[in-house]
Amino acid sequence: MDKPFHIATAQEILEGKVTDVYFHRAMEVLQSKGIHARVKAEFVVKRFPGKYPWAVLAGLDEAMALLRTLPVKVKSMPEGTIFYPGEPVMVVEGLYRDFLVHETAALGFLCQASGIATKAARVRVAAGAKPVVHFGARRMHPAITPMIDRNAYIGGCDGVATVAGGELLGIPPSGTMPHAMILLFRDTVEAARAFDEVIDPLVQRTVLIDTFGDEKFESIRVAEALGKKLFAVRLDTPGSRRGDFRAICSEVRWELDIRGFRHVKILVSGGVNEFSIGNLNEVVDLYGVGTSISSAPVLDFAMDIVEIDGQPLAKRGKLSGEKQVFLNKKSGSRYVDLASAKPRKGFIPLLIPQLEKGKIVSREKSHAEIREYVLKQLTESKLRIELESERL
Repeated sequence: MDKPFHIATAQEILEGKVTDVYFHRAMEVLQSKGIHARVKAEFVVKRFPGKYPWAVLAGLDEAMALLRTLPVKVKSMPEGTIFYPGEPVMVVEGLYRDFLVHETAALGFLCQASGIATKAARVRVAAGAKPVVHFGARRMHPAITPMIDRNAYIGGCDGVATVAGGELLGIPPSGTMPHAMILLFRDTVEAARAFDEVIDPLVQRTVLIDTFGDEKFESIRVAEALGKKLFAVRLDTPGSRRGDFRAICSEVRWELDIRGFRHVKILVSGGVNEFSIGNLNEVVDLYGVGTSISSAPVLDFAMDIVEIDGQPLAKRGKLSGEKQVFLNKKSGSRYVDLASAKPRKGFIPLLIPQLEKGKIVSREKSHAEIREYVLKQLTESKLRIELESERL
């Protein structure tokens, strides 16, 4: 078998092989008829999944890696920018024939990455200052694990669980221990002791306590066995056994505290999302969030031509002419107007030049810098109020 895994190579993406075939047919027709128009095309999301009031722009780094191979100009919001429905986040300018076959890939980069980063940001807002680690690699195709981890991280997660994700981000991967290991030892405490004996002391001792018995009693046993070495107990209790999960966590907390194990933290994983976190946050210290982030709904970006050969023109239902998003940093208010319009007093343009003649013209930021940019925006009280109103 030439390709053991059903994935596109970087070369196949750059060659336009992952595009929808009608773009190749459109190219054939346009070339045959000698139509070589220069266009401006905007990337916009008309509406977000569910009741999302805001989203996080992500995937721009990969989109730039593709577009920089083409003779086009690109303006965009900086990666990690919070944006709202109907706001253009990126504008590509060039001969349409030079980038039409790459529309599918460019959209794919933005759609999925932004969906993951947005869900991670919503989880971050719900968790407040409490640590969140992305645990969702096993729910998605392994070939895109680094992409998922990267966008979960820039969206607000504090850590990721996979080795590849940690290497990409330059951070140590985070994790505990699998139920399978505990099963093989046939006892939670024996497994915990073995882990403590073998694994580097710099790795925090977090022990699963729901494999065999009641979470309260297993927590007590593990805490008594490891003492000060125990960093946290992890509850990954299946839904069929949870009942009132907050009450279970509260019971574990109580029993650990009255026995002098106040230093032991409670980590919860399994089916965690921004809404369940809101219910657990008073009694839980850390979260491992998986499927809700890794399989987050994509943001439905569309690429629409808004100008042809210098003349405003767009399809039915779209506004013609290149737009700009203007932001007032002090008040947080923003508006959309024509790119040629003079900004109102105190407002700055959000879409800035990113790519010209195959060269990146804006400063490229590290993953950590993008994450800090996202977190800075998420501290705005308006975003917290919006999320809280959704939960209610």
